[in-house]
Amino acid sequence: MKVVVRRTGLSPHVIRVWEKRYGAVVPSRTPTRRRLYTDAEIQRLLLLRQATLAGHSIGQIARLPSERLRELVAVEANATPAPAASARFHPDGAPPASAHLDACMVAVDQLDATALETALMRARVALSHTAFIETLIIPLMQNIGDLWRDGRLRNMHEHLTSAVVRTLLGSLVTTAGLPPTAPHFIVTTPAGQLHEIGALIIASIASTEGWRVTYLGPNLPAEDIAAAVQQQHARAVGLSIVYPPDNPHLQQELARLRQYLSPEVAVFVGGRAAPGYRDTLQRIGAVLSSGLAEFRLHLETLRTEGAVRVSELE
Repeated sequence: MKVVVRRTGLSPHVIRVWEKRYGAVVPSRTPTRRRLYTDAEIQRLLLLRQATLAGHSIGQIARLPSERLRELVAVEANATPAPAASARFHPDGAPPASAHLDACMVAVDQLDATALETALMRARVALSHTAFIETLIIPLMQNIGDLWRDGRLRNMHEHLTSAVVRTLLGSLVTTAGLPPTAPHFIVTTPAGQLHEIGALIIASIASTEGWRVTYLGPNLPAEDIAAAVQQQHARAVGLSIVYPPDNPHLQQELARLRQYLSPEVAVFVGGRAAPGYRDTLQRIGAVLSSGLAEFRLHLETLRTEGAVRVSELE
């Protein structure tokens, strides 16, 4: 399994669900029931991952022949926007997200909150939700952080940007139109983590994926997170960790949270500093998201499959 995970980029849980529920591959077994994958099966899982990240539902493609999967992946890889689509927003041919990002950076530099709000709202209309988050919000916050650390922007610029983006992302987290049976997702940051933009991004993505999200703000102790999960009968918890990457107190908080939660509750962790806690996250059975596309894939699998047991994530 470790070899397959390394070569495909899929988590053990996703691989097992795709096998059990969708019959994507049928590996052989050793006398001790360990899975044995052929190179062809590993390649098939890789093709399925690429196709799902491109937007195809695993339920619709899991049983397609491998040759058909290769065709789907090739079509997605070769697809490029028509020139007219780009020119519709920017006659000079500049990529839409880049132009929106430039407008946001100018507004930040001028400390113009109204102009920043306007630039973000225009981008929200022009871009899909996924593109808005991945090609505008994340690069914008990374740019602001890098410029602040280099001394080219002051605290006031970072605070203004965070305030405007925080308000906008909060408005994207909604339960409108969701059925009463929609699974519940608790989103926050652990104790000591004060930066909440990453958590709001997690919340907005989960909301668009059909989850009933409760956003609790930043800096919440493990006991309160677990209490919220219990009260809302949540199926999953999403956490954002931004800084620092080596806080022993945070490691203890994460371990305590896992002890408080039922084994059926999945824990997702993302953020710039999250990889620094990889060993702790593996030990508690949490999912370390390598990107938003992978995060959406996990959400789809979890929502389709039902409650996840921690043993399946290890």
